[in-house]
Amino acid sequence: MFTDSHCHLNFPELASQLPAIREAMAAAQVTRALCICTTLEEFEGVHGLALAYDNFWSTVGVHPDNEGIAEPTVQDLLDRAALPRVVAIGETGLDYYGMEDRKGGRSIADLEWQRARFRNHIRAARHCGKPLVIHTRSASDDTLAILREEGEDGPGNRAGGVFHCFTESLLVARAALDLGYYISFSGIITFKSAQELRDVVALVPLDRMLIETDSPYLAPVPYRGKTNNPSYVPHVAQQVADIKGLSLQTVAQATSRNFDDLFKGVTA
Repeated sequence: MFTDSHCHLNFPELASQLPAIREAMAAAQVTRALCICTTLEEFEGVHGLALAYDNFWSTVGVHPDNEGIAEPTVQDLLDRAALPRVVAIGETGLDYYGMEDRKGGRSIADLEWQRARFRNHIRAARHCGKPLVIHTRSASDDTLAILREEGEDGPGNRAGGVFHCFTESLLVARAALDLGYYISFSGIITFKSAQELRDVVALVPLDRMLIETDSPYLAPVPYRGKTNNPSYVPHVAQQVADIKGLSLQTVAQATSRNFDDLFKGVTA
């Protein structure tokens, strides 16, 4: 019934609890999950989850915030994207959040390596015909500009994809939708302080929306502050349903259908 379109089940907090998490998913009617890769070094483990369980799939990508790791070439991404049960390129994008505290006082100009990495992911996705899973944080202008520069606003061979764990403005949401991208919402939309984001949920069409946990992070209310896992994604769906005045089943069915439409090669 429910699909978690973005989780990190290989992270230590969840990997050690996988049997219990799978039981909880079944009890909550969360029937599928997409396991997200954030470094080439972890790909084998992420992919292994997809090979081991028939309701898991994987991506291949290097998160924009990861440094000191293997830098992906287009060919690195293509080789792994060709493997069974790999359905997307990412998590990729740009992250300029906390430049002073988190990036040693470097400027945005100093993060050209992030932009070059992002371009490699876009080119790989366009080449292999698989969608992008995009992370953008305090960097939406450059994220959108690079997508356009790489041809994602034109006809023909577009990769498409999803802006995951969306936390940006309505203007950014409209720009992403205009590019043909989906928008995925996480447990953040249940937080008391997230009214502006709930306003975005209200205006994003249901047929362009996904739901996710981004677990082990961002557990929704009533589990906020605890370790997140895919069994909590129905709480995200319920918040969407409440905002849009729809039934929970309608949201579950629509977001699962959108998952099928975006990530070719998955099955119900």
